[in-house]
Amino acid sequence: MTERKRWDLTFETWIERQIRVAQDRGDFDDLPGYGKPIPDHGDDELWWVKSYLAREGLSTEALLPPELQLRREIERLPGTVGSAPSEKVVREIVSDLNRRIADCLRFPSGLPVPIHKVDAEEMVEVWTVERARRREEARTALNSTRPRLETESEAGAVRRGWIFRWFRRRNRHVVREG
Repeated sequence: MTERKRWDLTFETWIERQIRVAQDRGDFDDLPGYGKPIPDHGDDELWWVKSYLAREGLSTEALLPPELQLRREIERLPGTVGSAPSEKVVREIVSDLNRRIADCLRFPSGLPVPIHKVDAEEMVEVWTVERARRREEARTALNSTRPRLETESEAGAVRRGWIFRWFRRRNRHVVREG
């Protein structure tokens, strides 16, 4: 704990003395950033907020007013519902968003940002189209990784070979037991 300032000292000399004593004790050695220049942030008044968000790995979207946050969420909604597992989940996502939009419209924060509720049926249609597209991509990817047989006779030979191997294994097992 620091000592109290004497009445006959000015604040400036007292503070400088405290700093000098701390330097002599080595309190400022091995601090992060020791020996590096102080970063120049220019005229940006919110540099400390931006550096905090970057250090914590947060998005600057949290600094936006609620109306703009909801508007961005509406813009990203087709991508969000595109990866939903079922129609029920899509409807839940849309109803939650519409509830938050209604709350925001009921109690505006002062910014005149036009936002509107999202049509659930339209988002279900977007989801079905995206789901069909993903299924088709998966089907083509699966078909491209399978080896193709040249002719039908080769395909029949492969099927018959599998059946014959199965019967041979089965018959060997029966013969050993008997």
